[in-house]
Amino acid sequence: MSIEKFSYDNKIVKYFIIATVVFGVIGMLVGLTIATQLFLPAANFNIPYTTFGRIRPLHTNAVIFAFVGNAMFAGIYYSLQRLLKTRMFSDTLSWINFWGWQLIILAAAITLPLGLTTSKEYAELEWPIDIAIAIVWVVFGINMIGTILKRRERHMYVAIWFYIATFVTVAILHIFNSLELPVSLFKSYSIYAGVQDALVQWWYGHNAVAFFLTTPFLGIMYYYLPKAANRPVYSYKLSIIHFWSLIFIYIWAGPHHLLYTALPDWAQSLGTVFSVMLIAPSWGGMLNGLMTLRGAWDRVREDPVLKFMVVAVTAYGMSTFEGPMLSLKNFNAITHFTDWIIGHVHVGGLGWNGFLTFGMLYWLVPRMWQTKLYSRNLANLHFWIGTLGIILYVLPLYWGGVVQSLMWKEFTEDGFLMYGNFLDTVTKIIPFYMIRATGGLLYFTGVIFMVYNLIKTAKSGTFLANEEAEAPALEKVKIAGGGHAALERKPVLFTVLALIAVAIGGIAEIVPTYLVKSNIPTIPSVKPYTPLELEGRDIYIREGCNNCHSQMVRPFRSETERYGQYSKAGEFVYDHPFLWGSRRTGPDLHREGLGNKNAKPHAWHFKHMYDPRITSPGSIMPNYPWLHENTLDISHTADKIKAMRKLGVPYQKGYEKIAVDDLKAQAQQIADALNAEEDITTSADKEIIALIAYLQRLGTDINVKEDVASN
Repeated sequence: MSIEKFSYDNKIVKYFIIATVVFGVIGMLVGLTIATQLFLPAANFNIPYTTFGRIRPLHTNAVIFAFVGNAMFAGIYYSLQRLLKTRMFSDTLSWINFWGWQLIILAAAITLPLGLTTSKEYAELEWPIDIAIAIVWVVFGINMIGTILKRRERHMYVAIWFYIATFVTVAILHIFNSLELPVSLFKSYSIYAGVQDALVQWWYGHNAVAFFLTTPFLGIMYYYLPKAANRPVYSYKLSIIHFWSLIFIYIWAGPHHLLYTALPDWAQSLGTVFSVMLIAPSWGGMLNGLMTLRGAWDRVREDPVLKFMVVAVTAYGMSTFEGPMLSLKNFNAITHFTDWIIGHVHVGGLGWNGFLTFGMLYWLVPRMWQTKLYSRNLANLHFWIGTLGIILYVLPLYWGGVVQSLMWKEFTEDGFLMYGNFLDTVTKIIPFYMIRATGGLLYFTGVIFMVYNLIKTAKSGTFLANEEAEAPALEKVKIAGGGHAALERKPVLFTVLALIAVAIGGIAEIVPTYLVKSNIPTIPSVKPYTPLELEGRDIYIREGCNNCHSQMVRPFRSETERYGQYSKAGEFVYDHPFLWGSRRTGPDLHREGLGNKNAKPHAWHFKHMYDPRITSPGSIMPNYPWLHENTLDISHTADKIKAMRKLGVPYQKGYEKIAVDDLKAQAQQIADALNAEEDITTSADKEIIALIAYLQRLGTDINVKEDVASN
């Protein structure tokens, strides 16, 4: 048996580690900023680029794709080489993966504050960046699969199973959710509309959490936790059950984000059933991780690496118990659209992803720099500050979420809403926002301690860029035996089977919404947006209004009393993209338009957008004075009409030629009405006019009055 000598590429891991730390600091600092904006509106800084609506997606993208994404690549590139006893397939592809990913992050950091967004949660980046993501992801996949094929270890260890599932599933999710029709270099419309767009988005959104924030980190858990504990994985059989059941069941659970919405009941029920089933494989993985530490609990008390990993795995168990609970309709009716969901997400983000990453970094850096951790005491301090930060972050959001929901639903003895003014339910929870921000500050402080500790550790050692190794060549011999062990020797077949497992659920849920027309009943009175309303809708998207406002009145008495008729599937058939939202920091807006019970005059919207506290004292909404100053850009209006027609919106052929004239006429009507007010002076070419037109249209198609258009 010949022994081959080779070297592991540590340099690429080093660069991904540096990117992880840098973007972790940046992403969390942005998160701390938006947490502060929720109780201190002045922290929006009264400029377009730093409002909550624009930088909230910057925070989520920075943490998910920059911090966690780079940590994922660092963890995979280090472990994959050692599990397969070979260098990465291609150093060139490794560096294309690294620099391509950082350029994508840079593009996101530039475009999102500029308001260049698709508005789809966790998928806000516009079409050129989406293409770049697909290319870089395929480069990563080729490099990974190539490395597996040239391995010197016959069996693929469990961590590699999760890496494979991550690659194939994220590719499918990203490509199908990002199908959009470009209008210009930085503007596109989703090819899906309304209910279909919502289903595809949350098929993607839930499974972005599943296959970007969960499966690769389960792979990392299966490698780094046994290494740090110096113990074998508790159960090989449990890892097999965990893997296959998890990837098959997870993909079905997306509709639980859309309970009580206009999504067909059968799809909601499927999402609920599979979400409840999901607790079994999730907890199987958690127990497999924790039981791996049997016999090593004395070390956990002393070793900060194991402390971080134990809490990470526990947080994974907590969040994967909470997810199925939130998918139960009776529980979802209370928690959805509230800050409870934000707390739930951060148990996973701060606890599972954050702490597992910190544990991995504390384990990796001393080894790669051939030294000892600079300060174990400082790492332990980071652990306790971070843990306290998570507690102070999450518990106020749970408490505040329940307070929100109970106030929304409370009725007086006479049958009227107890808190008819939505703002009363906002100001009540401001103290919870303050405590939450304090928790975030503590967590961030711990990260700064880690940065210092890692820098001092690296300076005390010598970095080993190419780590020499040797292993026997993989001989092509026939080995007796079957079952899963045989499958682990066939990476191509394994990848195909994983692809099939995750594709079944997506096909079963999404395809029927296109083939069965009864899933989305049409409403004859629903008409396309006018050109001015379409431009106003794009401004609404640009400013990230859907980050705080929903457009989905659920069929609860508390909501129909507050907002009006519950939302119907057929009302959204021309919405590219859908804007149902996932949180109510402000009231639902689907019945905001003229003719509905809560309709407000043009002048109210004009003043409200300039300074919300003029019309709503105590509001935490940012000011939008630039909307009153900016001239509406109508250079792409005709192109937008043509794009919408290609997507099936029934604008008459050639309408784009007169669309701008119609836009100007409607804008002049609104401007004239505003100028009739004593304290308002404006012109018809301002962005605020288009936004008012859009807001006054919302929810009017099934409650049409003859005089709506003229008001």
